Amino acid sequence: MRDFLPADKARRERVLAVIRERYRAHGFDEIETPVMEEYERLHAGLGADNEKLAYNVLKRGLDADAIRAAAEQPSELTDLGLRYDLTVPLARFYATNRGQLPTVFRSIQMAPVWRAERPQKGRYRQFVQCDIDVIGDASARAEAELVVATLDTVDALGLEGGDIRINDRRALDWMLDSFGFRADERPGVLITIDKLDKIGAEGVAAELRERGATASAVDAFEEFLLRPMTMEYHPYGERQVRKALPEGAPDDVVAHLVGIGEAVGAARGLSEDHRSLSLSKGGDIPLVFDPFLVRGMGYYTGTIFELAHPSVDYSLGGGGRYDGMIGRFLGQDVPAVGFSIGFERIVDLVAATEDASARAIVLVHDRDVPIAELVAHKAALVSAGARVRLEQRTKNLKGLLERSAADGYTQFATVAAGDTDLAFKPLG
Repeated sequence: MRDFLPADKARRERVLAVIRERYRAHGFDEIETPVMEEYERLHAGLGADNEKLAYNVLKRGLDADAIRAAAEQPSELTDLGLRYDLTVPLARFYATNRGQLPTVFRSIQMAPVWRAERPQKGRYRQFVQCDIDVIGDASARAEAELVVATLDTVDALGLEGGDIRINDRRALDWMLDSFGFRADERPGVLITIDKLDKIGAEGVAAELRERGATASAVDAFEEFLLRPMTMEYHPYGERQVRKALPEGAPDDVVAHLVGIGEAVGAARGLSEDHRSLSLSKGGDIPLVFDPFLVRGMGYYTGTIFELAHPSVDYSLGGGGRYDGMIGRFLGQDVPAVGFSIGFERIVDLVAATEDASARAIVLVHDRDVPIAELVAHKAALVSAGARVRLEQRTKNLKGLLERSAADGYTQFATVAAGDTDLAFKPLG
């Protein structure tokens, strides 16, 4: 968990403001949920390994004897916990407030979450998530809206050139079934498949054999991974999807994936005659089908995706469809899909820029300037739209100005008693 100095905090707020503005432009509405949820909800088997990292809150009023008696049963010691993501709270929120929400609800959540991570670079115990979700729409339109809004937001942050890797859990399950993996061994198989980018096809096959996975299935999978491939390029669409999967892929799954691409392509400026070929601006549809994209959240039931950018070798966000989660709280299934931008990763990539239209001024005043004069100068500048800080002159004026510039101030003026007109000079 970290402190943020004024310049860092201001930068984070600027990035959050851009994200919020772009999300709202795409028709999403912001909600807020409590930082704590019930223990049973957070540990209902929906959060995968994140459940193990949850901060739990001790029940109030327990004495030493009660704590000792329940020491081996966490559920007896705690009844609440800090949220480890924003999806589980959203499911509870929707189930609670469904009668006051539209049939198709598009939500924004931008808030901190907490996980008991081992402290290391890029791993924080408190961090911000920026989620958009569509609840109540089972069609490819929901995924397309999420993808388009996310890409538009990333572009607005100055990170053009990103694309989205996409897969479908149904295609992944069908593929493993076609190779002959048993249902009970699939969780471990998926963990190994998720390492494909790091250890390669031979490494994946070797690890699956070490795990004791069905030998014939491993052989069939390895043969598929090492099959001869042509260098022919296929843009995102049905040909790319079917080429990446074994023969006989489910038509409904392929059609859903293709429909997402067509909608994203149309939104990103494709001409009607070349929708499946290229953007009118000269680029391809920013989607890449990856049949081995796994994502670890156990609640995903359909489409899954990750945001990639050429400037880094890790994902900048991701999400997927979780049609079964809300039903756990509501008693009936409701389609839902979400996308989360990795704020802590993105904020470090965004160029530190100030709003050129805003004036940020430091008034450096002598000790003897009457308070009334200082406050009057400041009030006049604030009413004109400037941001103003008062600083008493010090011997080290250079250090004062450098610190002010680091805090985002762009101009300064010196103020003596009786001054009526101030001369502004640039900082830095």
